[in-house]
Amino acid sequence: MTNRIATAEITAQSGLELLTNDEISLLNKDTNGENYFLLKKCILAVLNSGEATDNIAHVTSQLDKFDLEIIPLNKGLKLRIYNAPASAFVDGKMIQGLHEHVFSVLRDIVFLKQELKFNSRIDFRSQNGISNAIFHILRNAQAFQVGEDPNMVVCWGGHSIPHHEYKYTKDVGYRLGLRALSIITGCGIGAMKGPMKGALVGHSKQRICNGRYLGITEPGIIAAESPNPIVNELIIMPDIEKRLEAFVRLGHGFVVFPGGAGTAEEILYILGILLNPKNKNIPFPLVFTGPKESKAYFEQMDLFIGKTLGKEAQSKYQIIINNPIAVAKAMQQGISQVREYRKSAHDAYHYNWQLEIDWDFQEEFIPTHQNMSELDLGKNQPGHLLAANLRKAFSGIVSGNIKEQGIAEVDKHGPYQLTGDQEIMDSMDALLRSFIEQGRMKLEQKNYKPCYQIK
Repeated sequence: MTNRIATAEITAQSGLELLTNDEISLLNKDTNGENYFLLKKCILAVLNSGEATDNIAHVTSQLDKFDLEIIPLNKGLKLRIYNAPASAFVDGKMIQGLHEHVFSVLRDIVFLKQELKFNSRIDFRSQNGISNAIFHILRNAQAFQVGEDPNMVVCWGGHSIPHHEYKYTKDVGYRLGLRALSIITGCGIGAMKGPMKGALVGHSKQRICNGRYLGITEPGIIAAESPNPIVNELIIMPDIEKRLEAFVRLGHGFVVFPGGAGTAEEILYILGILLNPKNKNIPFPLVFTGPKESKAYFEQMDLFIGKTLGKEAQSKYQIIINNPIAVAKAMQQGISQVREYRKSAHDAYHYNWQLEIDWDFQEEFIPTHQNMSELDLGKNQPGHLLAANLRKAFSGIVSGNIKEQGIAEVDKHGPYQLTGDQEIMDSMDALLRSFIEQGRMKLEQKNYKPCYQIK
């Protein structure tokens, strides 16, 4: 292992979570190996921030020699870290942003293992229980700014995108920042980093010193998508479903850039929620956008949505090509409508309580071969439930591409098998083939081998 810092100590600072001895014991290396390993893996991923890779082996190969020790102090907490990446330090001192992220990881992992597991008020077996649990996680992470006007724009898109698309995401972020809008992304590189970087410049020009660049991740994906350097608030959710719900509960407007299977999963998630009849009258600004070179991408995506979910789903978004200013204005106008609606409905600005999210979108989907093969991908079901099942299919493909568990599953049993109605499967196959041809599935495209088969 080269370019390592042998030993470093960092102390929790004011505003970061302090832990009791009981909470620290939950992460004890000897008695709670699983919890300790989860903490270790997530912290190592944070310290690899800035590495342009989606190869989870880049992080896992370092785990054997990387180690950490939690040292309780009367005045707080200290971490002793062994064999950390040297890129996380300047002159022997950990970069401040990474210092903060390390304790964000500690905060969220402990909260998940302590508060959510043992709090009798938290119920992961019901719709309301899950939404309440997500609220608790976000509140504990101090993600709410109560009383502030809505201004959070969620930006989704791929980590594996060409330079001209990345530049476009920065241009859109810049226009959003000039309008005092803050950014939420999945915290990785590509279309997750670009909008934050652009918004940072826009905020600087407007002398906005409290711009928010909030990254939401989950343990299964953080090692493949380490937080980008712009993220100034990091939150780790329990799994992908809770992560997606956190986006839609926190966000006031949504911008989708080109991406691969993960972006398709996000699109299907949000469309499935908006197709629920109970959400029909809730304003929800949703824009698909990219540079002129990406026009064919969105035509393909729009065609897929039309053939699988129909015209009603197509009516839930607008497509704006090669016009960052128009995107920013659409977000500004849409968020204004969100503000007026929530004000009239006496709903909170900081958390979208009124949005109805079905259990099919909340329950953790574990992409085993059996679960993938048993997905109902037929048209004889309500549109929002078909969207839920299509979302799970794409989630499984993401897992097989970049998540440790999914990669191991595919290595052991071969590609996932997906079956369904002919038109749906043909449309899905065409969309995924276009992702492969355009280099959107993984950063290392030359060696890409599909983790799925469509029948």
